Amino acid sequence: EGVQVAIVVGGGNYVRGAKMQQGLGIDRASADYMGMLATVMNALALQAALESIGVPTRVQTSIEMKEVAEPYIRRRAVRHLERGRVVIFGGGTGNPFFTTDTASALRAAEIDADVFLKATKVDGVYASDPALDPEAVRFDHLSYEEVEINRLEVMDRTAITMCHENNIPVVVFNLSEKGNVLKAVKGDESVGTLIDLDV
Repeated sequence: EGVQVAIVVGGGNYVRGAKMQQGLGIDRASADYMGMLATVMNALALQAALESIGVPTRVQTSIEMKEVAEPYIRRRAVRHLERGRVVIFGGGTGNPFFTTDTASALRAAEIDADVFLKATKVDGVYASDPALDPEAVRFDHLSYEEVEINRLEVMDRTAITMCHENNIPVVVFNLSEKGNVLKAVKGDESVGTLIDLDV
């Protein structure tokens, strides 16, 4: 449909750096590096799944592991996108102390993305945790400032600030609902919460 797609994958199904640090007493940097390696495993799994249905892909990692993926090179990533390949970014930013959300915002800014689609387990941004508060209010549209001032837990502050500074709209939506990815890509306003400059 003429859409260029780049994906940043997390690794929380294998390792969560913060939990490894707290639960096992591992230092934060080591725990974060373990999390980055977990994202590469997910990137390779996603690549295999997409290629099994005929979608051409490339995996790029911020930590070099040339036997399984390309190193992250911005111009090469853009060229893959221009040639119709889905680019999957693994390894986060390559640095500890940065979340996958921040890696996503960074890559979105670097490749000049039109929008940052944040796929989650909930159908948008809420004033409080909908799992704990059945009367939690869902927002259809927010400004970056509202997210920052009200400390809404959409993504970490570094990521939302980076999107704000680079004027990258963010759409937060439920990944598990069938058809939502395509709707979000097409700009369907019924899907999730839009975060941008204008409200």
